[in-house]
Amino acid sequence: MELALILVVIVVALAFDYTNGFHDAANAIATSVSTRALSPRAALIMAAAMNMVGAFLGTEVASTVGKGIISAPEGSAGLAVVLAALLGAIAWNLVTWWFGMPSSSSHALIGGLVGAALASAGTVQWAGVLEKVVIPMVVSPIVGFALAGLVMIALLWVFKDGRPQRVTRGFRHAQTVSAAAMALGHGLQDAQKTMGVIVLALVVGGYHQGFDIPWWVIVLSAGALSAGTAAGGWRIMRTLGRRIIDLDPPRGFAAEATASAVLYTTAFAFAAPISTTQTITSSILGVGATKRLSAVRWNVAGNIVVAWVLTLPMAALMAALAYWALHGLLV
Repeated sequence: MELALILVVIVVALAFDYTNGFHDAANAIATSVSTRALSPRAALIMAAAMNMVGAFLGTEVASTVGKGIISAPEGSAGLAVVLAALLGAIAWNLVTWWFGMPSSSSHALIGGLVGAALASAGTVQWAGVLEKVVIPMVVSPIVGFALAGLVMIALLWVFKDGRPQRVTRGFRHAQTVSAAAMALGHGLQDAQKTMGVIVLALVVGGYHQGFDIPWWVIVLSAGALSAGTAAGGWRIMRTLGRRIIDLDPPRGFAAEATASAVLYTTAFAFAAPISTTQTITSSILGVGATKRLSAVRWNVAGNIVVAWVLTLPMAALMAALAYWALHGLLV
């Protein structure tokens, strides 16, 4: 029974990873596609490949997700918690994808874990949630916004005497590199979250000791994320690439370079599972504000912020409902 349930959890975790891929594909490529630096097809292929590579660069974030958010009971009860968390996260991903809102798959998963744990009267490690989730959730968009603005101001000063057509053409080529860096950061951050959940299921099911990530978990998680990314997320891509601000190649490059730097820093230095969505969106807002404040469609930005704020509690609620539905069947 428990082995079969573990297999179900793994399949659902990979389904979440797939939805993460098409939900967050826009994170890596929306700016490059909107500025015509890359064609949509080329951008998706590049993003999927770099997602795969990024997934193999570290496991620190996976360990945070696996052991730093909740303490699940052993056996079927713990597996029900993990399964409910995944179902809640998938449900919220699909809702926000349908409405084209770039919410955070990372925070949906964290919210799902917390909601399922609370519904099961389990233990939430609130210190870990505060340190690794809430504080980075608040700080990373602020850093992304401010740093992207500073990078853009620096670029405007350095290239102030350059010929506009030549500068635009050069940054369009540079965006190929910055988009690849962003996709690599997405793979580094987001594939690890699924790895952590799968290992958590293996631990509570009694099939794994400790929270080291087995190689096959890395391969499966990387593959599912890359497949989802290749499927694309056109609804959200339109929001990020066109509805917030009309991006040009220099601003697209500045936003992607800044966002990828924030993703690498938080993953390697702090093992914090931050939102790639929040990071790139705030960076886009930062570079847009250097053009003029009115260039940013703040009403669209406000709707995105609402989705960010709702993600943790709504994913938690959906996971709690899923747990109560599963409890009678599995526990």
